[in-house]
Amino acid sequence: MDRPMGMLRGVVRGADAPKSIKKGTIPRIWAFARPYRGWLLAFLLLTVVSATVGVLTPVLAGRVVNAIVAGGEVSAAAATVVGLAAGIAALAVVEAVVGLVSRWFSSRIGEGLIVDLRRAVYEHVQRMPVAFFTRTRTGALVSRLNNDVIGAQSAITSTLATVLSNSIQLVLALGVMITLAWQVTLLALVLLPIFVLPARRFGRRLADLRREAADLNAGMGNQMTERFSAPGATLVKLFGRPEEEARDFGERAERVRDIGVRTAMVSRVFVTALSLVSALAQALVYGLGGWLAVTGRIEPGTVVTLALLLTRLYTPMTALANARVDVMTALVSFERVFEVLDLEPMITQAPDAVALPDGPVDVRLRDVRFGYPSAERVSLASLEEVAVLDTRGGEEVLHGVDLDVGAGQLVALVGSSGAGKSTLASLVPRLYDVDSGAVELSGIDVRRLTAASLRGAVGVVTQDGHLFHDTIRANLRYAAPGASDPEIVDALRRARLGELLDTLPDGLDTVVGERGYRLSGGERQRLTIARLLLARPRVVILDEATAHLDSESEAAVQEALAEALEGRTAIVIAHRLSTVRAADQIAVLEHGRIVERGTHEELLARGGRYAQLHRTQFAPEPVTAAPDGVECGIPGCAARHREEHLVG
Repeated sequence: MDRPMGMLRGVVRGADAPKSIKKGTIPRIWAFARPYRGWLLAFLLLTVVSATVGVLTPVLAGRVVNAIVAGGEVSAAAATVVGLAAGIAALAVVEAVVGLVSRWFSSRIGEGLIVDLRRAVYEHVQRMPVAFFTRTRTGALVSRLNNDVIGAQSAITSTLATVLSNSIQLVLALGVMITLAWQVTLLALVLLPIFVLPARRFGRRLADLRREAADLNAGMGNQMTERFSAPGATLVKLFGRPEEEARDFGERAERVRDIGVRTAMVSRVFVTALSLVSALAQALVYGLGGWLAVTGRIEPGTVVTLALLLTRLYTPMTALANARVDVMTALVSFERVFEVLDLEPMITQAPDAVALPDGPVDVRLRDVRFGYPSAERVSLASLEEVAVLDTRGGEEVLHGVDLDVGAGQLVALVGSSGAGKSTLASLVPRLYDVDSGAVELSGIDVRRLTAASLRGAVGVVTQDGHLFHDTIRANLRYAAPGASDPEIVDALRRARLGELLDTLPDGLDTVVGERGYRLSGGERQRLTIARLLLARPRVVILDEATAHLDSESEAAVQEALAEALEGRTAIVIAHRLSTVRAADQIAVLEHGRIVERGTHEELLARGGRYAQLHRTQFAPEPVTAAPDGVECGIPGCAARHREEHLVG
C-alpha cells in the first residue's frame, strides 16, 4: 500500500513544483490514510477495472463494424453482432456499477479523512494556550478546519484516483492502438505537443486563479466574521463608515466575480482547445485509417476502434499534464493543516499526573516568575495574516512572587493597571505555566495535577462574562453537564436571577444570543456566577467581575458573588472597597512584585502604596459654590464619588 504514496511522489517530482513540499509531508499523509488502507485498496482496484472497461468498449465496437461488413452467412453475422452488442451492454452495466461502488468507497474514505483531520486539528487547538487565541484571526483558523481539510483529503480520494485511472487508461489505449495500426497511432501522437504543452499552462493559470479566489473569499469571511458579531457591529455603528465598509466588501466581491469570469473563460478556452485538437486528431485517424481500410491493409472496424480510443488517449494525457498542479494544491493544503498540528501546546498533562484530593484547598505561589510567550512559540504568521510574526514578548512580568491563600480564605489583589494582577490569577487555573517557581494547590504543583481535577477545583469569573449563543440551560450545563433543571433553577435564584427567569417566556430554553448580548451586562455576569455555583469549585477567582457594571447591577452581582464565595478559597481582583475590607489579606502588586500585604486597616496604618492608592482614589475633589448654594465639584458633583471604590 506504499505504492499509492509513491505515485504521488512521482507526480510531484515529475515537473517543477510551484511550491516546495516539506520533507516528511507524504509519510504524514500516509499516517492519516493508513486506517483506510483496506478501503483504499478496494477503491484503487475498482478504478483499475473502470479504466480497463473504458478501453474494452471501443474494441468491441470495432468488431461489431467488422462483423457487419464481413459478409458471409446472415444468421451467423447477426448472432455475432448481437453477441458483441450484448458484451458492450454488459460492459456498460459493469462500468456503471463499478462507478457507483467506487464513488461509495471514495466518499467513505474522503469523509472519514475529513473527520479525522478536523478532529485532530480541533483537539489540538483546544490544547493551545490562551496566547494562541489572542493572536490568531478566527477566520483564518476556521479556514484551516474547512477549506484546507477538504483540499487535503482530495489528494487521497480524487487526485490519487485520477492519476491511477488515467495512467492505466493511457497505457492500455496506447498499447491497443499500436497493436491495431501503428501508422495511425504515430500520426495521432504528432498533435500531442500542440495540445499537452498549452494544457499545462492552462492548468497553472486555473490553479493560480482558484488560489487567488480562495484568498479573497477568506478575506471576505474574516470581514464578515468580525463585522457581524455583536461587538463588531456595535463598533461599526459607533465609529465606522457604513459606506466605506460596503464599498470595501463590494470591491472584494467584485474581484471574486472578475476571477470567476476569467476562470470560466480560461476553462472554456481549455475545453474548446481540447475539443478542437481531438477533432483534428480524429480527422487524421479517419483519413489515414480510412485509406488503409480501403486499400485492405486494416479492417474497417479498426478505424472505428482507433477513433474511439483516441479520446481515451488525449483525455488522460491532459489530466496527467495537470496532475502536478492538482497534487501540489492538495499537498499544500495538507501542509497548512500540519502547520497547525506542529504548534506545540504549552500546557500539557504530565504522564504521572495525580488528582487533587477531596477537601478544602489552599493556594500557594512560591517564587513565581513568568513572561508571556513570544509569537513564534504560540502562533503562525499565516494565522495572524501578517508577513512576519511580532518579535516582542518573553519579557518577565512577574518577578519572584510569593503568596499564600489559606483554605477558605479570601485574598484581594490590588494595584495599578498593568501591575500583573490578572496575569497572576491566570496561573492558578493553569491558563499559562510559570517560567520558574511553582503554583500549588494543597501542596501539589498544578503542573502535576490532572486537567480534569484542576478544572473541577478552580472556578473563574471574568469581567466580560462570556456566554455561548445557546440556551440558558446549555450555558449553565457547560460547567456541570449532569445538572438537573431544579439544580439549574436553584443556581439562578442564588445568583439573583430568579425574577429574570420568571419573566422569560421560554424559561431555561431562552437563547441568550451571541456572547449573551440579549441580556444586560449585569444579567450576563450573574449568569456566569450561576454557572460557577453549579460547578461548585473549591477555589474561586474573580477577575474584576464588576468592572463594567452600573451601580444597581453591581450591587446585584455583589450579592451573587457573596453567595459564590461562601466557604470557598478565593482570590479577588477587587474594585469594591467593601470586598477589600472583608478580605482576610490584601496583596498590593506593582510592576510584577508584591510590595505590601496585610489587612485593610494594617495597610492604611502603614502609609505605603496601598494607602497612596486609597488617597488617590478617594481624595476629596475641588469644589465651588453653585448659584443655589449647593457645593459641586468640577467637573461633577462630589456626591457621585461618595460610593467607595478602589483601583484594582
